[in-house]
Amino acid sequence: MKKKIFLAITILISIVGNSQNKDTIVKKVITIPKNYVSQLDVIYTKVKDWEGKADLYLALNETKPTPVIINIHGGGWKTGSKDTQGGFSPFFKAGFAVANMEYRMSEYAKAPAAIEDTRCMLVYLIQNAKKLNIDTNKIIIMGGSAGGHLALMGGLLGNDHRFDINCLGTENIKVAAIIDKYGIMDVWDWTYGPDHKSSSPAFWLGENAKNETFVKSVSPISYVTKNSPPIFIVHGDADPTVPYHQSVDLYKKLQELGVKSEFFTVPGGLHGKFDKDKNAEINEAMLKFIASLETFK
Repeated sequence: MKKKIFLAITILISIVGNSQNKDTIVKKVITIPKNYVSQLDVIYTKVKDWEGKADLYLALNETKPTPVIINIHGGGWKTGSKDTQGGFSPFFKAGFAVANMEYRMSEYAKAPAAIEDTRCMLVYLIQNAKKLNIDTNKIIIMGGSAGGHLALMGGLLGNDHRFDINCLGTENIKVAAIIDKYGIMDVWDWTYGPDHKSSSPAFWLGENAKNETFVKSVSPISYVTKNSPPIFIVHGDADPTVPYHQSVDLYKKLQELGVKSEFFTVPGGLHGKFDKDKNAEINEAMLKFIASLETFK
């Protein structure tokens, strides 16, 4: 078998647009296989003067539609950028397209704006599936930290369209699985619980910070049912930012309801930033989990 020749997208430094983050961002170099194409800064939604952009990495010359991973960055809903994201090679090798998205930061728009954007990313991919050559039955949504929260919300909502106000018109919204990396599943607990250590949730919630009904409406745990999509969870048991018990509690509820799920604990792991070997181990377990799903058999 011939070795794949890889192409490098070598944009080293970029200033993030939309006036959300004025800091200089060191942009990750994304290496794609020869049979892939990149579409950068694709506008997937617009809200007033804000343009939601995503970088798409697509295998357009495949004979059949490809599965796709939506990647959502973290940063407490107030910092971060799609341009800092990388590590997609395992997914390219497995034949996945990747949609690496950005969303509105809390300085620009409070909750539930970031959830609305996540849902619009899903809708965009579904509506443009034929053009992008992706399989709408094989959409995986993945994120870390606040991105993990958004991945959970985007996937668990399913056909509950309460946060689809900016992208109405698509009834059948579903994901094949959710990859939750040390995400927030109970925003109220993270904001006011005994392990609360971050100002990010209150800032994101804005005027609704004390509105328990609203906070629960933007908490993934509120939407877990026996019909929820399969979920793969990763969390370090020494995480100082998002308490480990958030993932423990989520996994417990998934197991009680019979939802296919797997929990990968990183012993001594902090808030992400796991070493190279551990990340390789996580990716291997993640892809094995996806391959075990009926949709992918």
